[in-house]
Amino acid sequence: MPEVKEYPAIWLQGGACSGCVVSLLNATSPTVRQLLLDQVVPGRHVSLVFQPTIMAASGERALKVLAGKEVPEGFLLIVEGSIPTADPVAYCSVGEAGGHEMGMLDKTCELAKKALAVVCVGTCSSFGGIPAGAPNPTKAKSVDAVFAERGIKTPVVHVPGCPPHPDWFIGTVVSILLGGLPKPGDLDDAGRPVEFYGKTIHESCPRRPDFDAGKFAKRIGQDGCLYLMGCKGPVTYADCPTRMWNSAVNWCVGANGPCTGCVEPSYPDVLGPMYEKINEQRLARLVCTTK
Repeated sequence: MPEVKEYPAIWLQGGACSGCVVSLLNATSPTVRQLLLDQVVPGRHVSLVFQPTIMAASGERALKVLAGKEVPEGFLLIVEGSIPTADPVAYCSVGEAGGHEMGMLDKTCELAKKALAVVCVGTCSSFGGIPAGAPNPTKAKSVDAVFAERGIKTPVVHVPGCPPHPDWFIGTVVSILLGGLPKPGDLDDAGRPVEFYGKTIHESCPRRPDFDAGKFAKRIGQDGCLYLMGCKGPVTYADCPTRMWNSAVNWCVGANGPCTGCVEPSYPDVLGPMYEKINEQRLARLVCTTK
């Protein structure tokens, strides 16, 4: 029987709502069971050794993985949620070891230095997201921002979304297993895989003809393009219109809601309010942070 190569992964959860891991649990092809128990790529298996929401172990037994010696070599570090920096422990800790709390800030940096790569799951870890929105009392930051301050050079891949589609995460992990770390051209200027974030929502939106014809909805629920109702599709890069959500049943615009731009670096501060048309000044600021 051919040898199966194990790829250990550690998943940390910081300042977030746990929606990202819940989204992953709703994956359909492959399912999360197949991802964790089977060979998602022939001869290669992802071994998730730490994930606070779904792991069976708890307390000291679970935290031994993060304490030092039991951290496997060449692991993939997955970060969900922003990293509060106003205090090393008070606003976010990952547990307690030896009578001392392990803060999200220090533990992320410690593990990142040993990791093969870091995958940021969700907009909070990728760009700061809602926790880093003004006035940001916890001084929450993205993984990149923290790494820049601490001089950490470990490669980082962003899989943003609030939450991200499970296919985006699984596809990114499989891509790393098959071809190694992303090569030039695999990621866009915001560090996102172009396979999933290569085109704007607007390009594939089924309401694009309404936009071109000047047919705009005046209230939620009406037919027509939702641009005047706050849709950020023209400046949002994701494949939601063609991939869709909930087992390809529907997506935001399909449910008569405007795209909120949740995968973008400028979400939510620059792209908000959600149900107001983005103005030209805000749009000019947005262009500086996208492609």
